[in-house]
Amino acid sequence: MESIKVSRLVKSEDLNHHGTLFAGRMAEWFVEACFICGAKATKMPENIVCVNVHGLTFTEPGNRGDIINLETRIAKTGRTSFTVYGKITKNDSNKILSDGFVTFVFVDENGKAIPHNIVLEESVNEVDREIRERAKNLK
Repeated sequence: MESIKVSRLVKSEDLNHHGTLFAGRMAEWFVEACFICGAKATKMPENIVCVNVHGLTFTEPGNRGDIINLETRIAKTGRTSFTVYGKITKNDSNKILSDGFVTFVFVDENGKAIPHNIVLEESVNEVDREIRERAKNLK
């Protein structure tokens, strides 16, 4: 399954009282990018609900004018749930500012969990294998 990439421009309204990117805004963008990944995989976004954000930490701030890049991929699947890995970089750097996982559940119109039918392809590279191993160890 291919990765999904989303970029956001840090604007004045995204800043906190320190003048850097508000962590809540970054978390919002992170969950949204992970949701888009799941929506593209299931083709039914109306059936996806977020149940857990795992281990999202920030190693350096974003500043006004930065381009925040979010890259996501499905890391783990269950029968009715799936977990998406996301990493965040900024501008043209490959340095990871943050990464983590979001777990979603696939539900019907009554909120009852139902199978999503996502099938992960066999891992083809070391990066995918590492991400999937990390996802297996989430609580």
